[in-house]
Amino acid sequence: MDTFKLSVVTPERVFFEGDCEMVEFNTTEGEIGIYKNHVPMTVIVSPGVLYMQLPEGEKKAALHAGFVEILQDQVTVLAELIEWPDEIDVQRAESAGQRARERIAARGDDLDMDRAEAALKRAIARINSLK
Repeated sequence: MDTFKLSVVTPERVFFEGDCEMVEFNTTEGEIGIYKNHVPMTVIVSPGVLYMQLPEGEKKAALHAGFVEILQDQVTVLAELIEWPDEIDVQRAESAGQRARERIAARGDDLDMDRAEAALKRAIARINSLK
């Protein structure tokens, strides 16, 4: 299978760099899968799991926010926050998800719904990256 260069960087580190056969993640417009020779575009990340199909097998990470530049032979993920599954505190992620669900269900007058929904999506991304 043809590969392209995948770079995933954060302000703190180069998270991943290597050859990739396919990458899949959530955008603000929906889920997207990218193979070599994809139509060039830039998209905004929505919280979810980043699936990377590499020549040596699949890798997953919890991708929370950022931008992605897609070129025909290179994809660059500029992530605000991304975590490998072994970097995730499962109990903390589950607790954060439960707190967000409770805030959304209570729908108090002072609730920032966008913020609560974003917290829930981040918690779900962390948990799903472990599966």
